[in-house]
Amino acid sequence: MEIIESLQWRYATKKFDNNRILPQEKIDILTQAFNLTATSYGLQPLKLVVIHNKEIQKELTQHSWNQQQVADASHVLVFCIENSVDKDYITKYFDNVKAIRNTSEEILKPFREQLVDSFTNKPSDEVSNWAAKQAYLAMGNLLTVCAMEKVDACPMEGFIPEKYDEVLNLKDLGLTSVLVLPIGYRANDDMFADFKKVRRPITETVIVL
Repeated sequence: MEIIESLQWRYATKKFDNNRILPQEKIDILTQAFNLTATSYGLQPLKLVVIHNKEIQKELTQHSWNQQQVADASHVLVFCIENSVDKDYITKYFDNVKAIRNTSEEILKPFREQLVDSFTNKPSDEVSNWAAKQAYLAMGNLLTVCAMEKVDACPMEGFIPEKYDEVLNLKDLGLTSVLVLPIGYRANDDMFADFKKVRRPITETVIVL
């Protein structure tokens, strides 16, 4: 029941205590959890930008519809997708598989060629949409880990990606921002912390066949 209690504890934090900073051990757990998130084909078309800089956070707030969580959070996590998942990217992934698992070329070649053919023939917007879905998987995973670690978080789609990309120079890194997750510790006067969760009855959301 511990995980259920943790999920009951979490909520989308509306006001952070800007005087409290997350210890590095918590950040290390979250970055490892991000890296261990399941992704389609295992390709990990994602990168996580970890921001712990009040000047940058303040600048990003104006591109987040002035949501103060971005400025006040201990850290801000920006989930980004790779702008290109091409032959070189896929080949590098399979080289990593070979190095870590010592899998033979005979086994890897058909799957690698299949993925290269599939991705090189997909329209770029289709690849971007696929990659963005992986970012949502990663955020969902981190929200659970945050709850288990008693780290407060506020998942956000409400920001201007183009402006984030510009401020963080993401284009130069071949990345595009997709999601934002301010993290830290809730303020004592955040009234939302005491609100009861509103969820449909489980009998209406789970179908057992």
